[in-house]
Amino acid sequence: MCSYIPHNQFVALRLPSDQTKIVKLIPNSTISLGKYGAFPANQIIGRPFHLTFEILGTPHEDGNVLRIVHAPELHAETLIAESSGEADGEGDELDTNGDGPMRTNRDIVDSSSTQKLTWEEIEALKRASTGAGREIVDKLLESHSAIDQKTAFSLAKYTLRKRKKYMKRFTVLPIDVSLVTNYMLYEKDAPKIMELRDELVGLIGCWGNVHHGGNLSIEETMSRPNGRYLVVDETGGLVVAMMAERMGILYPEEPDEEEEQASHPTSHQPGSGPTMRPPRPQPMSATTNTITVLHTHGAPNLPLLRYFGYDQDSPDELHPLYTHLKSVSWLQLVEPQSDPIYANEPPVVPDSELATYKANKRSTYYRKRNRWLKAQSVVNEARAGEYDGLIVATLMEPISVLKHSIPLLSGSASVVVYSPHIEPLTELADLYSTPTRTAYHNRKRELEERARQKESEEPNHSDSVVQPDLTELEEEFPIDPTLLLAPTIQTSRVRPWQVLPGRTHPVMSGRGGAEGYIFHATRVLPTQGAVQAAGFGRKRRRVGAVDTPNTLSDSPDVEMES
Repeated sequence: MCSYIPHNQFVALRLPSDQTKIVKLIPNSTISLGKYGAFPANQIIGRPFHLTFEILGTPHEDGNVLRIVHAPELHAETLIAESSGEADGEGDELDTNGDGPMRTNRDIVDSSSTQKLTWEEIEALKRASTGAGREIVDKLLESHSAIDQKTAFSLAKYTLRKRKKYMKRFTVLPIDVSLVTNYMLYEKDAPKIMELRDELVGLIGCWGNVHHGGNLSIEETMSRPNGRYLVVDETGGLVVAMMAERMGILYPEEPDEEEEQASHPTSHQPGSGPTMRPPRPQPMSATTNTITVLHTHGAPNLPLLRYFGYDQDSPDELHPLYTHLKSVSWLQLVEPQSDPIYANEPPVVPDSELATYKANKRSTYYRKRNRWLKAQSVVNEARAGEYDGLIVATLMEPISVLKHSIPLLSGSASVVVYSPHIEPLTELADLYSTPTRTAYHNRKRELEERARQKESEEPNHSDSVVQPDLTELEEEFPIDPTLLLAPTIQTSRVRPWQVLPGRTHPVMSGRGGAEGYIFHATRVLPTQGAVQAAGFGRKRRRVGAVDTPNTLSDSPDVEMES
């Protein structure tokens, strides 16, 4: 992530009304903020993030219409509110002289009659204001007839409310996954991201064990590649963005000055030889630290990735997702021979004949060959499996998704399924429960015994191993319950609270909607055949028989006298 405000990238502008607006900073353009005004994009490009700017009515002598609001001025209202909060209590405040009656705001009725300024006068002040709305706030405070009856705390709240409405300020924030999640959830269309909350996004990444897999190649690790994840994302790319952020491939690298000069030479010196361009990276060519998206259409639906500098229609070759993000359709995964791109290989043209082609025909030939080779490489790699994790966020039936994706995982891989409602996940957890696994083993053993008896009753019996017909088993159990272990369902929700003396309670205006639940399990590799457990048994201590003398038999008879 860049440490300064870049050009031709998306940034978030936090307005005084606590709303967020995401804009793309195009040089030599004007950014409009509605009632708060407009400003040139060039005046914030290259500046640090998290600065608060104020839009002035009249520009400075140098042409700037923005003024940086410093921290003491920015937090003055907050400091006033905090200092007066202790004296407020339940809305009461002692008189400043100490001998007068207690001043309270219980009898204050904040109606429109207390404000002497009319709507027409306020609109005239807006048009004539040159101080970014400060004159309007001062006029509203002066024209309030009951301003002297307010306590310090209520006065601070009233002032803050008017500042948020009329002050022309904004704060520039960088784009990250948490900001996009809250932006889509509270200010845009929440069903497009399946009502995923920020805490659920973090929980999916933790239980999915999503992390950076390293930059080593297969030959250097001498083992299978690390950091390969399989994902089914119907949240518009939010889950993919979360995974890419944890894997370190979401944000483009910030180029150094030397790299920029090397990639963009200003002039070519005569006699210095031809300049060699670096080789262009091939799409979906990474072998480790990759994300493979399973989708149902011709291309995955990931529009939210454009906020992070990756556009699917025209991807940037320098972006890490250009090589680390791969896509495979369900048709290519389940029945690759039915996919025309994968199955129909373009004919190979000899070099001698290719040299006679025109430029357009030659480029078309190379484009078809490269598309077929890319489809062959990505599909064959996906069907080979050995993925380190599976994350599913879809409205489809989870059973149908896991039936084809679970066999592609390696041992001890994490499986995470998100659903806005709990009913699909409870059914999924029941299919992988211990009683279902036991019933599966018993039913499979019965079918094997039946096939063995049927083979022994035949006259031409052979000693070869008979493969039982498991059609009845597949009809009774839609998925193999022995492939996942320890299924759990959980959720998490952060509820904001109002913390005031004597008035501490959850915020009553919080957002409702779906609760959201997460299914988690671990991929296991069932053994082939019977399980034999051998170990050291517990040694029991042997106690030897001790010969004790029989005192009754050895002693002489004694006659008892009465």
